[in-house]
Amino acid sequence: MPFLLVFVCAAAFAQAPPAAAPAGPAAQTAARDNMANDQTLKSADDLLWHMKLGDIAEVDKVSYASLPPHNEPNKTAQGAGNPVIIYAYTFIPRKLDRTRKQPFLVYVHGGVHSDLRYAGPAGSPHIIRELLEQGYAIIAPEYRGSTGYGRAYYDLIDYGGRENDDVFAARTWMLETYSFLDPKRVGIVGWSHGGAITLMNIFAHPDAYAAAYAGVPVSDLVARMGYKGDAYRRIFSSHIGKSAEDNVQEYLRRSAVTHVSKLASPLLIHTNTNDEDVNVLEVRRLIAALKAEGKQFEYKVYEDAPGGHHFNRIDTKFARDSRAEVYQFLAKYLKGAPTQSRAGTQ
Repeated sequence: MPFLLVFVCAAAFAQAPPAAAPAGPAAQTAARDNMANDQTLKSADDLLWHMKLGDIAEVDKVSYASLPPHNEPNKTAQGAGNPVIIYAYTFIPRKLDRTRKQPFLVYVHGGVHSDLRYAGPAGSPHIIRELLEQGYAIIAPEYRGSTGYGRAYYDLIDYGGRENDDVFAARTWMLETYSFLDPKRVGIVGWSHGGAITLMNIFAHPDAYAAAYAGVPVSDLVARMGYKGDAYRRIFSSHIGKSAEDNVQEYLRRSAVTHVSKLASPLLIHTNTNDEDVNVLEVRRLIAALKAEGKQFEYKVYEDAPGGHHFNRIDTKFARDSRAEVYQFLAKYLKGAPTQSRAGTQ
């Protein structure tokens, strides 16, 4: 009976997709005032992930330690300086041959104060299923600031900072936990803010990833503050501590475009000219910066692709064809024998 009750509650919540990532101050305030609702939705999502993918994967929810908070309000308080406990979903294909080394993926959710969405245009079940069917084990970290874990976790957000370390720690946890995973064939994928974290990970850890995909990535916070409105800029001021006007160097430090000289992993970038969230100019600046550094990488600028910001995550043939390009790229570097050297991209 308890399981049935949970199932009914989960089904009820599934009738309406979880709210999209907050886009303005009113939405931010509403999100902060509804932490209990977020936690309930997260519990429902946890069950739905098992129901949706349990037929082809071992689905689990794990936790691990990452770096302490970036800013401690009371550095002498009990527990100050303790590592932050991070949550993550893991998906291991049931048919995976564990007698030989296998590749795996770090799947980084997008959205500021979001999580691994089950429903909506940023929902991931169909994409994760497609990847599982290709034989990839997956870890999807719910880095600090993600929704569904209460106010304290929400307030730990460190945009462009220690959230990147949380994601890298997920890679480390997988390799420490599963001996059949190959450290030479680790991929990382993400869209939007997840694309930003993907880029920051491969730039900070050039030997750690054999391939990376960044879809419609946030990549230049200074440019972003220029084309967004005052309300959006205030949100980022609260995340980073000051406005871009008052601390432009800190915004640059947290922007992928600043670190392009460090690229040493195969990289594919997708962007879309009618993206209503990450303006194509931001990604074009990233592409231009990579070219100026003489880096080899792959990219594609889609022209007015249906779906805007979510063009290749939705359920259309166009989206599936675009994702096929991503999967072909990943397979080139993650399938087959481990690579001996990753001095650059193809």
